[in-house]
Amino acid sequence: MAAPVAFFAVFFAYPVTAIVARGLKTDGTWQLGRIGDVLAQSDVRQVLWFTTWQALVSTALTLLIALPGAYVLARFDFPGRQVLRAVITVPFVLPTVVVGTAFMALVGRGGLLDELWGVRLDTTVWAILLAHVFFNYAVVIRTVGGLWSQLDPRQEEAARMLGASRFAAWRTVTLPALAPAVAAAALMVFLFTFTSFGVVQILGGPTFSTLEVEIYRQTSEIFDLSTAAVLTMVQFVAVGAILALHAWTVRRRETALRLVDASVTARRPRGAGQWALLGSVVATVAVLLLLPLAVLVERSFGDAGLAYYRTLTEDDGGVFLVAPIEAVGNSLQYAVAATAIAVVIGGLAAAALTRRDAGRLVRGFDALLMLPLGVSAVTVGFGFLIALDEPPLDLRASWILVPLAQALVGVPFVVRTMLPVLRAVDVRLREAAAVLGASPWRAWREVDLPLVRRALLIAAGFAFAVSLGEFGATVFIARPENPTLPVAVARLLGRPGDLNYGQAMALSTILMIVCAVALLVLERLRTDRTGEF
Repeated sequence: MAAPVAFFAVFFAYPVTAIVARGLKTDGTWQLGRIGDVLAQSDVRQVLWFTTWQALVSTALTLLIALPGAYVLARFDFPGRQVLRAVITVPFVLPTVVVGTAFMALVGRGGLLDELWGVRLDTTVWAILLAHVFFNYAVVIRTVGGLWSQLDPRQEEAARMLGASRFAAWRTVTLPALAPAVAAAALMVFLFTFTSFGVVQILGGPTFSTLEVEIYRQTSEIFDLSTAAVLTMVQFVAVGAILALHAWTVRRRETALRLVDASVTARRPRGAGQWALLGSVVATVAVLLLLPLAVLVERSFGDAGLAYYRTLTEDDGGVFLVAPIEAVGNSLQYAVAATAIAVVIGGLAAAALTRRDAGRLVRGFDALLMLPLGVSAVTVGFGFLIALDEPPLDLRASWILVPLAQALVGVPFVVRTMLPVLRAVDVRLREAAAVLGASPWRAWREVDLPLVRRALLIAAGFAFAVSLGEFGATVFIARPENPTLPVAVARLLGRPGDLNYGQAMALSTILMIVCAVALLVLERLRTDRTGEF
């Protein structure tokens, strides 16, 4: 645990504490009264209300739209099922900047809906809500569908034979068993939408602002660190409560999983109703998930063919100090370094958490590993600039600063992927190797590694995709001469003109393709045991 604890203490707890202290301390004295003053402001209360309201509505819409898809993928066996599963998962690993850009091309000014019917949604909250459903659809499919596929359908059929209607059987038999998974999925969707930044930053404009966006605005535009510090503390407390509740629901889910018959397999749809349900799910995926991405690709070509892509190789001396295409190489290099860090730190943490003699403190660290997913990435990024500015940790001019920030987000995915597989390794295999004279290192290399190699590759793939799209922290610490793809897209969208818009679409398309390729590799490696979120 030494390396994971040191990593999170230095590169997470220290920067977050430093920026909060900078905002709430005056002449070495804590100004705690500032918390009440900030929370009493009407505009801050409005931000808090909108953040909570849009997260609740986004969660409800995601469950309503995604639960039929979870049922179809869990219970039906049909041609193209694995392809559909992969397509559904693509949005989850896409950077939020790409998602915002795709919906801007679909519902924004000059977008597809504007051209066809004169309809614009970029000035309404619906654009944000639909983008959140797009982004979190896979969370519900994987979390709920993974459990649904393991529930024995004969239990519901027995209730039907005893006289229960189809709905009554589902309500009294299936729904109680699914409730922990539905609750866990709802909490994860709420967490992701509560802390939404890239989507709201692009689609919300000056009208809508979540806590994360407001922290960014107070930090980088108004330079009011005290208000940003208070909002960071509010978000930290809210995220901590959400994660605690999520941990409780996951424990309930694990209890339910031991009671199901996992040998039941999906069957082909029967009757017109089931085929109609399958068709509606496929249509939903096509319209909600594929259409925005298709419009994004179409807008990247525009009326000039590959002109926007060709201009990416030119240095305009405006938005960037280098040609925009260099952001591709920068992002790949940063993501590779971040993946290496995340795999080492996350792998060590997962190994420590699987030990039978792990104490309560070590087990509690498992929940803390999830905090970087919910705590303001903007706060972490700005905290890096404030805290890591003195020897021996003066890293502001170092390239490693970006991979470190990206690795913070990748570590939870590595731990969540590795943990169930490491727990499944029979400890007697290690003991047998030790009895035969193998050292601990050799026992790990020849016993554990072959068993967890696939999970390790999947964890690395997830960490790579997540690192590639990290935006909240990177926007602060990426140097002008070394921009990442998400930062480059945001800068281009922030400037007027068709050329900048087309280049943003082109870079977003490149970023989408790289993430999609990484996901397809993951799907080929995925197993039923290691493939669920």
